[in-house]
Amino acid sequence: MKARRLSSLGASVFTEMDDLRKELEKAGKQLINLSIGSPDRSPSAEIRKVLAEGVLDGGSYGYTLTRGTESFRSGCARWYKERFGVNLDPEKEVLPLMGSQDGLAHIFLALCDPGDVALIPDPGYPIYTAGLVLAGGEKVALPLREENGFLPDLSAIEDEVAQQAKIMFLNYPNNPTAAVAPLSFFEEVVDFARRNRIVVCHDAAYSELAFDGYRPVSFLQVPGAKEVGIEFHSVSKTYNLAGVRLGFAVGNGEIIGALAELKSNIDYGVFEPALQAGAYALSASQENVEQNRRAYQERRDIWVKGCAQAGWSMPSPRGSMFIWAPVPTAQDSRSFAFALAREAGVIVVPGVAFGEYGEGYVRIGMVQDQEVLQEAVRRVQEFLAAQG
Repeated sequence: MKARRLSSLGASVFTEMDDLRKELEKAGKQLINLSIGSPDRSPSAEIRKVLAEGVLDGGSYGYTLTRGTESFRSGCARWYKERFGVNLDPEKEVLPLMGSQDGLAHIFLALCDPGDVALIPDPGYPIYTAGLVLAGGEKVALPLREENGFLPDLSAIEDEVAQQAKIMFLNYPNNPTAAVAPLSFFEEVVDFARRNRIVVCHDAAYSELAFDGYRPVSFLQVPGAKEVGIEFHSVSKTYNLAGVRLGFAVGNGEIIGALAELKSNIDYGVFEPALQAGAYALSASQENVEQNRRAYQERRDIWVKGCAQAGWSMPSPRGSMFIWAPVPTAQDSRSFAFALAREAGVIVVPGVAFGEYGEGYVRIGMVQDQEVLQEAVRRVQEFLAAQG
């Protein structure tokens, strides 16, 4: 019944983990779910007030344009100027999205014909591969290895592949590895893309979730970056508005225009109250964002230090809401994750779910409050002690 392309989406491990969760819940096991990547914290009261006022306005329920409102686009441009020093034309270089994943998935349909080659990070967020598959493109994996700081080695890409590639996807701070990228890396990327006529798509969903005073950079800060690519940002993740579904794409006007043209043929714009709340969030005090940083940093420390006491050592990430940890037992990532869920009631994601090069790791989401995480750590300690 279903289309053949769906069999290539590769969500089997995620489906297995969700089936296991349902099975364990049905059996009455008390679970701590650290597998999801959705903020558990609330938007600020001020943002919620703006959203509520928009929802109560009877005039807010008509269709909105694909390019959204001028106030939201201008708000995005001002925010980028203040945060990164990047100048954007609100009319041509900013596009609202129904969550950044909307753009991540659809950019392939906007730019790729069947058979076109795309360079996709491995391990990587699954939507990069799914969007490419749905567009009929061909994936070439960019291995993200620990010895390279989980940055792709651009010099290792064969010349023939680089010349064939149409798109290269990047994502820093990274999901799932939590790695960060310096501006010097993006300078290499821009040079590589210009030489090989490749479109760069940088997923910057976690640019505002960083720790220990670290401030992630934007790909667009590199001179010439707008000539070769675009960047996706998540209002949902930055301001705890995941269910509202709001993000935006910025950068090269021609690429933004292609994405807008595609979207205008398959949907309308973002719900106006969401745009109002987003415009307010981008222009108002960023104290709520700072509170997020502090909360996630505390969670990170609870997990990393607690696991270290049990002999499970892992890097302390500088960004994102995830921890990418090597499997501490003589198991593959799937077997370890299943055992941890069944025996300890703690659900994490096997690294292999993110690609071949994710094997040997698990992803832990810092998406529970401190007390719950402390309980999760206690369970992990008991689990590892029982493993000998």
